[in-house]
Amino acid sequence: MNDKRKVLGRGLESLLPGARATATAPAPAAAEHTGSGGVREIPIEEIERNPYQTRTRLDEVALHELAASIRSNGVVQPVVVRQVAGRFQLIAGERRWRASKLAGKPTVPAIVKEVSNEQALEMTIIENLQREDLNPIEQARAYERLAREFNLTQEHIAQRTGKDRSSVANFLRLLKLPVEVQLDVENSALSFGHAKVLMMLDSPEAQLDLAKRAVEDALSVRQLETIVHELMHPAEKAQRQKRAVDPNVAEAERELERALGVRVEIRDTGGKGKIILRYGSLASIISTDIDMIRKLSSGKYRLYSRKKNAKTGKRRNLGTFSSLAAAKKHERAVQFFKRG
Repeated sequence: MNDKRKVLGRGLESLLPGARATATAPAPAAAEHTGSGGVREIPIEEIERNPYQTRTRLDEVALHELAASIRSNGVVQPVVVRQVAGRFQLIAGERRWRASKLAGKPTVPAIVKEVSNEQALEMTIIENLQREDLNPIEQARAYERLAREFNLTQEHIAQRTGKDRSSVANFLRLLKLPVEVQLDVENSALSFGHAKVLMMLDSPEAQLDLAKRAVEDALSVRQLETIVHELMHPAEKAQRQKRAVDPNVAEAERELERALGVRVEIRDTGGKGKIILRYGSLASIISTDIDMIRKLSSGKYRLYSRKKNAKTGKRRNLGTFSSLAAAKKHERAVQFFKRG
């Protein structure tokens, strides 16, 4: 099966039907004046806002700066629209369209495309992803809308947006956080890293309380990880005072918990042992990448790359190690455990 992904760098044209023939009749005004992707001037009042726009906030200062530039130099890059019920609907270029209105321009250069609702939504999301305009919550809502309105699986969304399936899954999990926590992430009071740590907790009340503390005390992601780890392992401090614990093993537990989003316990004895994953509900682990590390029958550990090969669809084998600590010493394993 061909598992090639559409990467973001290929631009919006990679999402258009292109050579595929469309069954619908061409829109007369658009097709006659634009030919194949030609640019035409369209009255601004005839263009409607994109109903699929996933970005909810625009920097007003930057918008007025763009309007001033458009007054002096015009619109350099055309917007992309489609015809719907005799009018034009934006697909890409909302900032340019709104700035042109602020600049008092009667028309705006545009490219008219014939695309379906699904393609319009997809192109809108891709444009914002390419420009990194979406905050984590907006991105999560965009993925959720693709899944809900067009019945796309996480794997299909990943293929169409050029993202890892695990990345798509992590963004979707953000929507399970309390609304107040989502607002903190949307307002940049908390980072995506903070949110991923909070998702390790099963209780919404605990997530909310700890999020409030993280904002008030300006906690770093690492500091928040430490607090969450202690909450998830309430008796661990007393237990570790009684027995010596390899700091590399303790760090590996934290790294795995951050990556998998579930409680992790490593029981190591002389380089052999087992990894225990604890979860509060089955739904909490459905979207994790637990197949990145597998315990062999021999008690050793085999590590795999996070990303799948674009041609084979398989993860790359990074090697087999006698313990997690040994794996981390391996140069490639260090890259595996590294989290941005």
